[in-house]
Amino acid sequence: MDEERENDLAAEETMADTEEQTQHETKKPERISTAPFLIWPPTKRTRDAVVNRLVETLSGPSVISKRYGVIPYDEAAAAARRLEDEAFTAAAAAEGGGDGDGLDILQVYSKEISKRVLDAVKARSAAGSAQNGNNASASEEMSSVEMES
Repeated sequence: MDEERENDLAAEETMADTEEQTQHETKKPERISTAPFLIWPPTKRTRDAVVNRLVETLSGPSVISKRYGVIPYDEAAAAARRLEDEAFTAAAAAEGGGDGDGLDILQVYSKEISKRVLDAVKARSAAGSAQNGNNASASEEMSSVEMES
């Protein structure tokens, strides 16, 4: 019986130690990251990814290229870098030292990119149409001159 009593006491002691250890563990304050999660300004890697996506959109099959025409890769790469840089600069200027997480300014950045891409492809398409129109007029004039001769 003494042996049983010792085993019971040992078991109770072990349980008490375990409870005490658990209480110490639960009393430790949770470590929550105090570092803010900011999405503005985007990292260089993110900006490069945006540029790469713009190049794909402008130089490959896309809704924009179907409507306004495909831009050669080298020209698309230069335009994409310029458009992203202009949009970043415009968004940064509009930031105004906001203290939020950057979501509002990221939306400005996104809208600036979209606006600038559309403006660029429309201008390029219009310039191409005007040039083709001039070539057609010149061809028509040549044909009419040849017929008169």
